[in-house]
Amino acid sequence: MTLRIISTTDTIFDGEVTSVSLPGAKGRFMVLNNHASLVSTLVAGKLAYTIGDDTTQIEVGGGIVDVDNNVVSVCVF
Repeated sequence: MTLRIISTTDTIFDGEVTSVSLPGAKGRFMVLNNHASLVSTLVAGKLAYTIGDDTTQIEVGGGIVDVDNNVVSVCVF
């Protein structure tokens, strides 16, 4: 699936990943391939994404996420 992470000033990441873990307003959640469509707000915490065996974590101050057709679009601040 494709992950796009943007901030108000830059594209932080744009590429293929195997999973994404996000700090949702109602709790942490994970998105995998073929996940149902959703829109959610994010709170301050760690966003993590996995490519193969490597996991990268990014500290975010909050934001929104949109998941649709194996594209995860995240706007963070």
